[in-house]
Amino acid sequence: MASMSMWTFLQAMCLVASLSMAAPENYEDEIDVGYGPNYLNEITEEDPMEGDTPTPSPEPCKGPAFTKWDKLFTMLENSQMKENMLLQYTDDIIKVELQSLRGEMLQFVAQYGGSCASAVENLVRRAGTQTETRLQNALDRVREVSADHYARHDTALQQLLAGSVNQAARLERLENGCVKWDGGGMAPQAKSIHTRHLMQEVTETEGNYGGRLEKTLATISSELQTIREQLTLYTRSTFANILPSGCDTGLLFPTRSSTAHVEVSAKKTFQTNGVTICLWVKPTQVLNKTVLFTYSTTGNAYELQLVLNGQSVFFTVNGEAHLVEASGAVQEGQWVHICAVWSSQQGLASLWVNGQQAASSPGVAEGHELRSKGSILLGQEYGRHFRHFSKPDTFDAEQAFTGKMTGVNMWDHVLDSKEISQQARLDGSGCGIRGNVVAWGVSDIEPKGGVKLIY
Repeated sequence: MASMSMWTFLQAMCLVASLSMAAPENYEDEIDVGYGPNYLNEITEEDPMEGDTPTPSPEPCKGPAFTKWDKLFTMLENSQMKENMLLQYTDDIIKVELQSLRGEMLQFVAQYGGSCASAVENLVRRAGTQTETRLQNALDRVREVSADHYARHDTALQQLLAGSVNQAARLERLENGCVKWDGGGMAPQAKSIHTRHLMQEVTETEGNYGGRLEKTLATISSELQTIREQLTLYTRSTFANILPSGCDTGLLFPTRSSTAHVEVSAKKTFQTNGVTICLWVKPTQVLNKTVLFTYSTTGNAYELQLVLNGQSVFFTVNGEAHLVEASGAVQEGQWVHICAVWSSQQGLASLWVNGQQAASSPGVAEGHELRSKGSILLGQEYGRHFRHFSKPDTFDAEQAFTGKMTGVNMWDHVLDSKEISQQARLDGSGCGIRGNVVAWGVSDIEPKGGVKLIY
């Protein structure tokens, strides 16, 4: 009890000394302290008072030293600062990569937006591949850096957590030893408030770091998906507005009507035992019978005819009884290259789709000879109305073609497979190969009934 009273007395002395030191500082400008001459009751060293004993002066108060708990909280604050620096560094990397990617995309669009079809397609594919590669590499680097820093911080947090648990156990034992006992009764179990607070803070720090990292990765993934969608839309819009195989001009059949058709003038008259017809088409809608190409003469309105029926293509020679069919060759809204080849020798007829032979049949109008001075029609047929060149003004609207057409060529002989495949390349220059009877870009064409010439 004596030692405890002495300790209380020393604490009180320290408090009085602190207040006495602070008082002059606060009231230095308001109180004027004067000291008079020391005449009375002066006690010298030679004359000490009797009965008094010298009292030892108290030791000066010392500032509190840093404890292990202070150091632990300092380490936690440093860990939080490092975490913020890591997140800021990750955000900067992402922003720089995205800005660079947007700049390259804008430069690509400005430089190559108006190029020809083949160059645009090649560059778009190449840019798409490079973009995907760079985006994937950037995402992989971000994931690697994030995973590495997350692992380091997780290790540090685990060590801090283990140390805090040990300190908590020691503190709890110390508190249990300091609890007073009731007379003969059991002491209540004291729970460490500091321990619970520290455990909660460490747990929240670890959870906040994981949540922010997951949020950052989700943002990166969302932006990458947005860029992919924009690139896909740009590619689709570019291909939707260009013509295939390097063709400069095309025909647009906007609606299905009884007047829409195109008349084509042949470069020369011919009478032949073999023929090749090639063209590019992009149908908007296909019904049971949609006419692409018709060659009619005064004696036969169905000398040659290319017809769509659903997804199939029909090629007839000398009437509908002599035909060859290629199934599943056409899709609405997609460009397709079709070539029809026929030779009177053995009546061998074949259909070629996108440069590949899709159907072949012998005995089609075998020995037949095509008559000259006929009429060529695109998107319609004269049919039974064609008699002695009496051409009607209206046709059957149900048979009218709707969509786009280009690269129409006709030869008075049979082309081989290599010559056909050269025309069928979507990104090639097949439109530069022209027929000797009908040559696209050279032969005269006359659109009628709302059909438009596009560039």
